[in-house]
Amino acid sequence: MVLDLVVIGTAITLGPLHNSAFILLLSSRRGVHKGLAFLLSWLANLVVVIACVLLLTGGEPPARHTTPSTAVTCAKLAIGLGLVLYGANRRRRPPRRHGPPRWSAKVDDASLATAAGLAWLLQPWALVGAGAATVAAADLSSLTDWLALTGYCLLATLSLVAMEMYKVWAPAAAEARLNGLRTWTEQHQDQLIVTLSLLVGLWLTVRSIYDLVV
Repeated sequence: MVLDLVVIGTAITLGPLHNSAFILLLSSRRGVHKGLAFLLSWLANLVVVIACVLLLTGGEPPARHTTPSTAVTCAKLAIGLGLVLYGANRRRRPPRRHGPPRWSAKVDDASLATAAGLAWLLQPWALVGAGAATVAAADLSSLTDWLALTGYCLLATLSLVAMEMYKVWAPAAAEARLNGLRTWTEQHQDQLIVTLSLLVGLWLTVRSIYDLVV
């Protein structure tokens, strides 16, 4: 479980869409406050998903090769295959230039509630779903599993925390460098999405098949 959560959490934190949107928020009027609202909402989303899964499992992982365990593994396999197919299909598309989203023109007037809602909208739900399926194997009587769940949430939020702190402690330098990062991310958005989709998709597929067979 721990290794799966590391892979999924890393893929989530490196996602180009929410990172570009977050930089736009930080660059806007009251950007630090909007960024904090986005960050906390993003983290709350992950916590809510994990809490729902743990409520369903009762904090006890299903026994291997039982119907619940097989269903969870099949869900991870379906997500993995879906990511592979999505990445392969997107790779065949002709490259496109990506600019700021249309809502960026109104970002200065966006409220804190809008910034928070944007975090839920931009969550990579396929990866969050894979994380939820993985969390079903957590045992709440184990300190190691508690630490793994905490680490997963922090890892999946790491890029946002780093950018928020950079903006707070060095606003002038952060403005220039983060905007440069956003420009690079938009220029390589398709490649990043394809790479993350294929890598995580293949990982989930192989791991799920192994769990079903062994």
